[in-house]
This record gives sequence, C-alpha cells and structure tokens, in this order.
Amino acid sequence: MALGAEKRDVLRMVIGQGFRLALIGVGIGVGVGLVLARALSSFSHLLYGVGAMDPLTFVGASLVLIGAAIAACYVPARRAARLDPMIALRHE
Repeated sequence: MALGAEKRDVLRMVIGQGFRLALIGVGIGVGVGLVLARALSSFSHLLYGVGAMDPLTFVGASLVLIGAAIAACYVPARRAARLDPMIALRHE
C-alpha cells in the first residue's frame, strides 16, 4: 500500500495466495486419496454405504476444505488491508 496498492488489491493478493495453496493441497490430497482408496479397497466395508471412490464425497470434502482455507485467509487479509503503510514502514 505504501507503493500505491489499494485495499482491495491487498485483500485479493492475500486471499489469492491462500486459495492457491489450498488448491495445491486439495489436488495432492485427492490424488493420494484415490491411490489409497484403490490400495486399501479391502477396508471398504468400514465406510458404511459410501464407496471408496465416491466422487460426491471427494468433491464435498474438497469444497469444505477450500472454504475453510479462504475463511482462514480472510482475517489476516482484512488486517493487512487496514494497516497504515507509514506505521508498517516505521515498524521495520
């Protein structure tokens, strides 16, 4: 903001970085989950009526995790957007 960025730009940058990390994590998690679901198919009787490769479960869990990551990024993003640049520069 000291170099001309606006508050919405700071919000978008912080939330965008968190969203990007969440997408990477969900992608890795879904990939590992699909591999493990095939490898551990003998435990499918423990899932109580949900298939080991159920796409609705994978999509639902992914959306919940991405939503939680965005919500967790919002508070620091809002704090960074409200910060006075002069105070931040003096603090350095």
